[in-house]
Amino acid sequence: MKITISGSLGNVSKPLVQKLVASGHEVTVISSSSDRSEAIEALGAKPAIGSVSDVLFLEKSFAGADAVYVMTPPNMGGSNILANMTEAGNAFAKAIKNSDVKRVVMLSSIGADLPKGTGPIAGLYNIEKIYETLENTSITFLRAGFFYTNFYHDVPMIKGAGIIGSNFPASTVIPYVHPQDIATAVAEELEKTGSGKNVRYIVSDVRKPGDAAKVLGEAIGKPDLPWIEFTDEQALNGMAQAGLPEEIAGLYTEMGTGLKSGAIAEDFLKNKISVDGKIKLEDFAKEFALNF
Repeated sequence: MKITISGSLGNVSKPLVQKLVASGHEVTVISSSSDRSEAIEALGAKPAIGSVSDVLFLEKSFAGADAVYVMTPPNMGGSNILANMTEAGNAFAKAIKNSDVKRVVMLSSIGADLPKGTGPIAGLYNIEKIYETLENTSITFLRAGFFYTNFYHDVPMIKGAGIIGSNFPASTVIPYVHPQDIATAVAEELEKTGSGKNVRYIVSDVRKPGDAAKVLGEAIGKPDLPWIEFTDEQALNGMAQAGLPEEIAGLYTEMGTGLKSGAIAEDFLKNKISVDGKIKLEDFAKEFALNF
């Protein structure tokens, strides 16, 4: 198959490229950075360098593809983030339609069934709705859990203050996922013929932040690492001090409140959807310790 994927060589896209090339597919990788061209070629894929907001570039990248994997970066600039995400989704949709792509897999998220109150995930809700209007294209909306790798953002807090936390309690039930498991699911979906518009959840483990603090803490030699629930104001201030733009910090804070209320995870949990991923929290903890 001829397959075009977006996301450059990120946490999901790199292992995805490796899986697809190993299976004998002809892979084109979209990246905004020409610096990635050599690394993409080294994996046995073809680089396509340009902007995901450029419809003509995307059409060229999709031309002749049997299947396309699309993902929209959550931080598209420091302001107007949801609007920018939505516009990138529109660009992808136009290119998919104009290139007559028949099979699409979109990286979405738990909580993308909700139009608001979910922070940056609301942008993915908008994009899902845009893609639903595409005719004659089979689409899988791959709704991923909360990335384990987000815990790497907490390393400075752990090292500096000896704590880990966010603006939701240790008892919050959260579906987590490892990027490797997402890559496996994307590869499976791209190779399917498919029909219509379908939702698939990809989750590696369902745990609580209190579990994460304990398991990660033990892995890094800090068995008493506590999970601290911050107020929204404390979370905002902490992200601002870390250098995040105000709008991004506000969206992440809103996502935290959505996790705290249970709204973001509700559709996955209430429907008792199976956990397809293989990499559990304890497995990720070993990886976390090596990179701590």
